[in-house]
Amino acid sequence: MSAIGDQTNLDINLKWLLQIVAGVGFAVWGYFTLTSHIRELEIEVMRMRDSVVQNSEFRTKWPLGELGALPDDAEQNMRLKHLEDKMGVVEKQVDALRIRDASTNPNTTGDK
Repeated sequence: MSAIGDQTNLDINLKWLLQIVAGVGFAVWGYFTLTSHIRELEIEVMRMRDSVVQNSEFRTKWPLGELGALPDDAEQNMRLKHLEDKMGVVEKQVDALRIRDASTNPNTTGDK
């Protein structure tokens, strides 16, 4: 067996050399393509996890009113408060009428 040195010649068929270069090129291209797709998927998973965390936080905090209220909710609450105030006035008037009726007619029990 001869020693490998500066004067060593290597005879290789040009067809085989091109096939080896093309094979290595495709392998490198495939590796970087797969790596790129894996990174894209990892980023997408991170975004999805963040969305899930935000959704869970929203789902628990929104009903408790910790994230504010819709303008429609504020208007509805204002209308309900107004109706409660009116009902309070009406209840006081009804009570006053019952007291007046009971004082003028002591024989009636008020159940009709």
